[in-house]
Amino acid sequence: MFAGQPVKAGMIIVRQRGTKFRPGRGAGLGRDDTIFALREGIVEFGRSGDKRFVSVSASAGSAGSVSAGSVSAGAE
Repeated sequence: MFAGQPVKAGMIIVRQRGTKFRPGRGAGLGRDDTIFALREGIVEFGRSGDKRFVSVSASAGSAGSVSAGSVSAGAE
């Protein structure tokens, strides 16, 4: 995955050996150090000192379309 790409919950963002990247908000760490998305949103990479983080930010379009999109699709 690259920064700015949309992801769904459960999608793998980074496969790694060791923790080169650490999970940030909206991301989780698997037993094999794989980072995966915990929620739907946009992938972001960041740095804090020597540590690099991968997070998933909820985009304005995806958060509203998930709940409202499924309701309005049935009404149309």
